[in-house]
Amino acid sequence: MGSVCGCVNLWSSSPTGSLVPCFYQKGMGPAHVPKRTVLFQRERTGLTYRVPALLCVPPRPTLLAFAEQRLSPDDSHAHRLVLRRGTLTRGSVRWGVLSVLETAVLEEHRSMNPCPVLDEHSGTIFLFFIAVRGHTPEAVQIATGKNAARLCCVTSCDAGLTWGSVRDLTEEAIGAALQDWATFAVGPGHGVQLRSGRLLVPAYTYHVDRRECFGRICWTSPHSLAFYSDDHGISWHCGGLVPNLRSGECQLAAVDGDFLYCNARSPLGNRVQALSADEGTSFLPGELVPTLAETARGCQGSIVGFPAPPSIGPQDDRWLASPGNTPHSPCFDLRVRESLAEGARGFVEGWASRLLLCYPQSRGPENHGLEPGPDGEKTSWSPELPMSSASVRQSSTWLLYSHPAGRRARLHMGIYLSRSPLDPHSWTEPWIIYEGPSGYSDLAFLGPVPGASLAFACLFESGTRASYEDISFCLFSLADVLENVPTGLEISSLRNKPQGHCWPS
Repeated sequence: MGSVCGCVNLWSSSPTGSLVPCFYQKGMGPAHVPKRTVLFQRERTGLTYRVPALLCVPPRPTLLAFAEQRLSPDDSHAHRLVLRRGTLTRGSVRWGVLSVLETAVLEEHRSMNPCPVLDEHSGTIFLFFIAVRGHTPEAVQIATGKNAARLCCVTSCDAGLTWGSVRDLTEEAIGAALQDWATFAVGPGHGVQLRSGRLLVPAYTYHVDRRECFGRICWTSPHSLAFYSDDHGISWHCGGLVPNLRSGECQLAAVDGDFLYCNARSPLGNRVQALSADEGTSFLPGELVPTLAETARGCQGSIVGFPAPPSIGPQDDRWLASPGNTPHSPCFDLRVRESLAEGARGFVEGWASRLLLCYPQSRGPENHGLEPGPDGEKTSWSPELPMSSASVRQSSTWLLYSHPAGRRARLHMGIYLSRSPLDPHSWTEPWIIYEGPSGYSDLAFLGPVPGASLAFACLFESGTRASYEDISFCLFSLADVLENVPTGLEISSLRNKPQGHCWPS
């Protein structure tokens, strides 16, 4: 095979639990992909695993990989939630066996959309999900305006070993607003905690805009939002909706001392991003992200924020020169430098909390969102952000985004990078970490680990003929991202052309 140059010595485990190397090779051809480990696999009985969620829990750290267990791939056949726990030690992950979350269920309801969030102050994990009555499809709820979903959560205080009884938070968190919701869901994926301590769970609803057609629904529209808690999960509240563009399944990241960033699925051909200036209590009007295309019918994607590294390597010059990317000079935080110097022990003792203290300064959106309203009128929205134009070149937090790169079908899992998160034009082309059918995904920031200054994990749907055959896990470093994000148009053939037997479902 030749020599392995510039490899990152991260490790992963095989489905049997044994340790196998996870490395990347330079100069070995156009494709550099991380080692993939299948954590959940479709069974001969038809039992299918979909909708992954991933959470990193310090101090070891422990990785929690959640999924829906379904009787078939169909949404209406979702059944219950399952979990595999992994331990990251010296750059290696050892996975435990699959366990069923027996308490994460309401009687006569199916459990869907796992969405965990960690309260770092208490060490409590809140696993949010929706419980949907019977086999009622989402499309039926939207058409009739009759919601069949409940907002639920279970908690764990021992890194996912045991889980408490289910809490139905529907009335507490949503209340009277539920009468105008045709249906709703959380995530899926992960929630976030802000430096203020606020816990945030991403969500979306189909809002009933009009009910005037002989008792039937005339108009519904999807809108992203967040549920939040300011008392370490004792009580939960519902934030305001992204007000203009149609936005659905979403994830959140803190990107500035004053801003919460929301990236959402949309039927409009591109992703939608929206900002909140009050920690998710409300959102400014959203805008399309021209550099992040959606698949034909849309697909969930994942977002994770992390501190910008304190130095720029030679590989960054080519990124800065790539089409569609906005060059800027990073603004580095002393706390980031200190954390990197501390190494893996620094992550154990507080890297995750330091992450919440590092935010970029950038410019607000300039594109106006334009969407038809219930009467067919188009309304223009112009977000006004209290930021100077000079701040666009400063950023101490970067974002990673995972999503299938195929424009026509769910193909080729891609990793995208933004060094100026508030600029919708700042995203790179994707680094393809898996060629073939791919679907939902969730990213986790692991901080510094042996062999990599900053490391990440991705849990994603994958397969050879359909995207729902497996749920795979992989590790990679920031260095790998910087070396492998394309600098030109070499990815265009992957976006629209299935290769070999890798056809979409």
